[in-house]
Amino acid sequence: MGENVLVDAAFLAALLIPRDSHHDWAVAQSARHGRPWQTCEAALSETSYLLGARGTPKLIELLRRRLVVPSFAFADNCDGVLDLMHKYSDVPISLADACLVRMTEILSNPMVLTADSDFRVYRRHGRRVIPLVAPWT
Repeated sequence: MGENVLVDAAFLAALLIPRDSHHDWAVAQSARHGRPWQTCEAALSETSYLLGARGTPKLIELLRRRLVVPSFAFADNCDGVLDLMHKYSDVPISLADACLVRMTEILSNPMVLTADSDFRVYRRHGRRVIPLVAPWT
């Protein structure tokens, strides 16, 4: 496909938690989109929190197998992320979501797998819609 496939915490949690309301959708998407999927450390931290101690080993396995890779340098993108957090403070935007939006601005041909409806609001490069695959698309 040639896309830079980005995943957020909502997608990863849906994929790894069988009782999640978007689990079947996430499993179907995981078969359609090549790996490795890219993300940021903030999204991984959020995912680990959502999964809890019992679910985190599944996330660890995805990371060990390099199916999900953190590929974002916050230090190099701090100002851009903070600008997004300020712009979307009324949503509010999480650090993880701001990092992912910034990733869509710096990567070629990005596409975000998400079950987070806030991504309908976020824009890249000011007013450009973020390419998404989500349960509502």
